[in-house]
Amino acid sequence: MARIYVIAMAIIAAACCLGQTPTSKPHGARSSAPAQAVRTYRNPIIDRIGPADPTVIRCRGKYYLYPTLDGKGYDVFVSDDLVRWERKGKCYTDARGGAWAPDVFHHARGDRKFYLYYTVDKPGGGKLIGVAVANDPLGPFADKGTLIDNAIDAHLFQDEDGAMYLYFVDVAPGLNRVFVQPMEGPLTKKGERTLLIRPTEDWERHRAAIAEGPWMLKRKGVYYLMYSGSGADGPDYAVGYATAKSPTGPFTKYAGNPIASRGNGVFGPGHHCVVAGPDGRLWMVYHQQNSERPGWKRFLAIDPLWFDEQGVIHVKTTRGTDEPAP
Repeated sequence: MARIYVIAMAIIAAACCLGQTPTSKPHGARSSAPAQAVRTYRNPIIDRIGPADPTVIRCRGKYYLYPTLDGKGYDVFVSDDLVRWERKGKCYTDARGGAWAPDVFHHARGDRKFYLYYTVDKPGGGKLIGVAVANDPLGPFADKGTLIDNAIDAHLFQDEDGAMYLYFVDVAPGLNRVFVQPMEGPLTKKGERTLLIRPTEDWERHRAAIAEGPWMLKRKGVYYLMYSGSGADGPDYAVGYATAKSPTGPFTKYAGNPIASRGNGVFGPGHHCVVAGPDGRLWMVYHQQNSERPGWKRFLAIDPLWFDEQGVIHVKTTRGTDEPAP
């Protein structure tokens, strides 16, 4: 299914995807083989420290998860239920290194291809965002070149009218800000970029002034730009959002931010995506820090996300407890 996160659309799975599925080879993650339906889940959802910055798409009745992992490219994990995951191996490699925070978009209303927006090291220093294309969600993805220089954390959103917008983070020393770039199509920019989110609030400025990891939702004509704030290597990393009547803003930050933060054994929740589960409810897929000690020991988690009657987003973050499964 294309990641068109208009809420009414997000609960509809894609009818089909192109390409053949290679033979799977488990690599230590929980198996996604058909089995008795799970009734509960417990975070972390993958039994290892390391995966972070996840993006998930749903296609052919399965979920495809692409996280930051070894910096050499991206692995893909597959699940039937968001709980049991099977590692399928590399879908993209990049010799430049420093690969993190991928985003994958299925162009279901267009050429039906899959577009991987990657972040890698830039020769001479810094980071860049590029794009690669595949016919199958398992890859292999073929590089199509650089889209944005001195940037990280791409996220492509397609609106109900078909218009596309690439949300990303401009990187400067000690300051990360969220921008949007209108797109002619998945590979081509259109017009000028616009600054949307600056890290101005106290919760966004622990260890560094950072607003990053953008993710767009749309509900009842309102655009919800979710993002993470503070240093990603610390326990105070957290999730908030801002709203607007247009995908290019201006955005107003929610006064109750952050909506996901440290507490009850959870440290540094952030850099998330949102996907509809098999139950039709929305789920936040994100990472947590392993402890309150600063560093990069992170793991993947899922937890329910919902809107109340006033249109406020809520998230229940958990760790190590049995919770009702999707």
